[in-house]
Amino acid sequence: MNTAPHTPEPARRIRARHTEETVTVYQAYAPALGIPAARDGRFPAAWKRERMTWIKPSFLWMMYRCGWGTKDSQETVLAIEVDRAGFDWALRHACLSHYDADEHPDRAAWKQQLKAAPARVQWDPERDLHLAPLPHRSLQLGLTGEASRRYADEWTVAITDVTPLAHEIHALVRAGDAGAAAALLPAERPYPAPEGTPGLVRVS
Repeated sequence: MNTAPHTPEPARRIRARHTEETVTVYQAYAPALGIPAARDGRFPAAWKRERMTWIKPSFLWMMYRCGWGTKDSQETVLAIEVDRAGFDWALRHACLSHYDADEHPDRAAWKQQLKAAPARVQWDPERDLHLAPLPHRSLQLGLTGEASRRYADEWTVAITDVTPLAHEIHALVRAGDAGAAAALLPAERPYPAPEGTPGLVRVS
C-alpha cells in the first residue's frame, strides 16, 4: 500500500502531453481554418503569421477558453504537436506578459524587454472538469514575429482535430459522469521547462 504523502502542485508549472521530441499544445479556430490545418498537418496560408498567437499546453484551459469548442470562431479544437527544441527556444526568449518586480528591475526595463521579445509567458489558473479555477497555474505562451512564423512553418510536427474528443468529454461532464470524463483527458505531466523560463525563477 502506498502511504507516501500527497505532494501539492507548485503554484506554477508547465503540464503537458509530451514525448522526447514533441510537446502538444492546443488552439481553437473557426472551421474554415481549423479543418484544413488538421487535414494537411500544417497551417494554411490564410493563417496570419504576422499576428500574435497563443498556445496552451493545458487541454482543460483550452476548453475554458473555447467553451468546449462552442464559442464563435473557436468551433474547431486542434492539438498541435510542436518540436520541443522550438518550444524551449520560445520559452527561453520569452518575457512575462505583466510586470513582476521580482523579475524586472523596473517597469521601463520590462516594457523594453516585452517589446523586443518574440514570445510572452502568462500564468493563468488551471481548470477542473467543470472549468472552475484551481489554486495552481498553467502556461499560456504567446508567439509573435519570428516565433510565430517558426511555429507555423518549422516547429509544427502534426495537427489533429480533437473537437470530437472535446464534445465527448463535455457530454460526460454534463451527464454527471466525471470519472468517465476524466479518463478521456489527455495525459499531461510535468514538463521540464528550460532554465530562465519567465515566472519560474522562484517557483520549482
